[in-house]
Amino acid sequence: MSPGAPLVEVRDASFSYGALPALQGVSFQAAPGELVGLVGPNGAGKSTLLRLVAGLVAPGKGAVRLQGLDPARAPRRAVARVCALVPQEAQVHWPFTVREAVMMGRAAHQGLLAVPDRFDQGAVDGALEACDLRPFADRRLDTLSGGERRRVFFARALAQEPRLLLLDEPTAFLDLAHQVMAMRMAVVAARAGLCVVAVLHDLNLAAQACSRLVVLSRGRVVAEGAPAEVLTAERVEEVWGLPVWRGLNGATGAPVVHPREIG
Repeated sequence: MSPGAPLVEVRDASFSYGALPALQGVSFQAAPGELVGLVGPNGAGKSTLLRLVAGLVAPGKGAVRLQGLDPARAPRRAVARVCALVPQEAQVHWPFTVREAVMMGRAAHQGLLAVPDRFDQGAVDGALEACDLRPFADRRLDTLSGGERRRVFFARALAQEPRLLLLDEPTAFLDLAHQVMAMRMAVVAARAGLCVVAVLHDLNLAAQACSRLVVLSRGRVVAEGAPAEVLTAERVEEVWGLPVWRGLNGATGAPVVHPREIG
């Protein structure tokens, strides 16, 4: 699906942790039908930017809007109907089952008593199926591996039926097959009309999956555009401080980058 009017608008946003600047004058947009990757070295501000978009923190300067909604000041229930976040490290405090955890994604659509109806059950069943979690539905979260729990919280976000899906390192802790599955689900979600914004560290997965990349370095946007335009050897070396070989994926034509040497 071709992108339309922006769903996410970040305008000249800055944010600091105390006296330490994390973002400085950042602007970007994302529209339904796009999978936008936020890439950059550790400490570049990627996860902080995702938290601004989710409304978990407010910018010190500038503005963030989700279809005109200020996510930091709007009621959380209203934000949850628009935006779902899969955090980098999801916390598990109680021994819920997988199905119960995924059902929590339906909270914004339920009444005060939070009694699931057939629409809730259908959304949860679909999310479990999409994330290959049906065999785990009755398992407790505290019996799962880190990668399996990661998939549970991805499924919870899908069950929420958002218009904006925010993914903070969606492939972390996953084996190669499930990394590809996670990115495939993100691609399918974007093609279905969702706006998807993902923090990614694997540049090759980002290049193959994303329609557009936003490169951050030291809290600023230093490049934005199609992966083939953004991921040049010169820019990767400048931003990541590492000499790389840059080529093309023979099957897809997507850019590929690898360290020139190790050791």
